Amino acid sequence: MTKLMSSKEAISQIESGMTIGIGGWGSRRKPMSLIRELLKTDIKDLTIVSYGGPDVGMLCSANKVKKLIFGFVSIETSPLESHFRKARQTGSIEVMELDEGLLQSGLIAAGMRLPFFATRVGLGSDILTLNPEIKTISSPYEDNETLVAMPAIHIDIALIHAHESDALGNTFIYGPDLFIDDKIVRAASKTFVSTEKIIKTEEIDENKSLSNWFERSLVTGVIELTYGAHPTAATPNYGFDKKHLNDYAKATDKVEWKAYFENYISLDHESYITAVGGKDHISSLEAPVF
Repeated sequence: MTKLMSSKEAISQIESGMTIGIGGWGSRRKPMSLIRELLKTDIKDLTIVSYGGPDVGMLCSANKVKKLIFGFVSIETSPLESHFRKARQTGSIEVMELDEGLLQSGLIAAGMRLPFFATRVGLGSDILTLNPEIKTISSPYEDNETLVAMPAIHIDIALIHAHESDALGNTFIYGPDLFIDDKIVRAASKTFVSTEKIIKTEEIDENKSLSNWFERSLVTGVIELTYGAHPTAATPNYGFDKKHLNDYAKATDKVEWKAYFENYISLDHESYITAVGGKDHISSLEAPVF
């Protein structure tokens, strides 16, 4: 049994109107090659769930996003992702603006097949004012405490980038932070993982198993895409490409975005790697410091 497939095969399972969860965090370990493949399609009206980075910005500029459920959107080299900023300020997308804790709570509820997750996160903030669909409940116990009932965030398809995977869907993430990838996977009906390297199942040992954060049964497909997170980081393999991200961030008007799309997004994966400076350049990118 093998779950190996191509990018096109994975993205072909996405339909307009679906809810897509994207792993990673800001400019770190985003499944950017899969995002570029998605950008080439006619798919639209997506609900995106993400700790956003250039994944969200590109999807916004390509008019793929109907609604965004997010904790933040940043490319880290600048506080706000410029393409997202434009979409947010022009009102071209609907938003469910949360903090990181409530976003995770919603994913946990979906992963546990619960209608909501009870938490104190969000109390005393404007999150409940901005999102009146989020309700509070009273504890059924003697404390009678008021809690936020964060509704489950169900995901149709999750897109994740990992460091290593085998053909069966065993997936390994070695970076300094898992972010919310495991929660997105558990909240999703299907998960597609792009990976820096395909390994043999017999290579899996106890040390690797410590970095296997979700069961292979949750993985629908695996795509080998070395440097597939560029221009974001895949620490410890490579850091994020600050120059490329800055150039991308400036390409917010229609002419500049069209040029960026033609120069980078329209390419296949190998041609993209060459266009951004090649494998040696990406391998030399300095890893972000936590």
